[in-house]
Amino acid sequence: MRVRPAHLARRFVGSLRRGDVAPSDADWAHHRLLEGEADLWKRMSEADRRHALGVARKVDGQLGGAARPVLAAALLHDVGKVTSGLGTWARVAATLVGAVTSASRHERWAARPGAQGRLGRYLRHPAEGAALLAAAGSDPLTVAWAAEHHHPRSRWTVEASVAEALWSADDD
Repeated sequence: MRVRPAHLARRFVGSLRRGDVAPSDADWAHHRLLEGEADLWKRMSEADRRHALGVARKVDGQLGGAARPVLAAALLHDVGKVTSGLGTWARVAATLVGAVTSASRHERWAARPGAQGRLGRYLRHPAEGAALLAAAGSDPLTVAWAAEHHHPRSRWTVEASVAEALWSADDD
């Protein structure tokens, strides 16, 4: 997991804000998701949906109109977090654990049989999300980005220009 303090601070402050996603934004998102993806979208926290909408809108603008699977990738890249059931404060602690360990070290730890608890699922949210999206019938690009969005560029399998747009929109 790459450490991005400013991004993490913005995500934390945004998670404290109360309020639903605007109906027009929810409608925009639903028109870009398959039925199974829309079911997953509904399971995400309001804070994660607000963040994901911002990412998707930025990607759409950067690419001059992105394809549906790309927008689904932007909207659902963090969907694996739903499997952890962690609230805001526990997610902060889990994020700090992930930030102070190397990506390879925490991936190995989170993959251990004893790390099946909520913290392990949170740290594994990219793989958890990819599995949920594959089961929902998502496009391979959408599944790949969920799995890879915390990987270094050298491990991305998504087309470079698309992956860069997704990453930069999520990183701001």
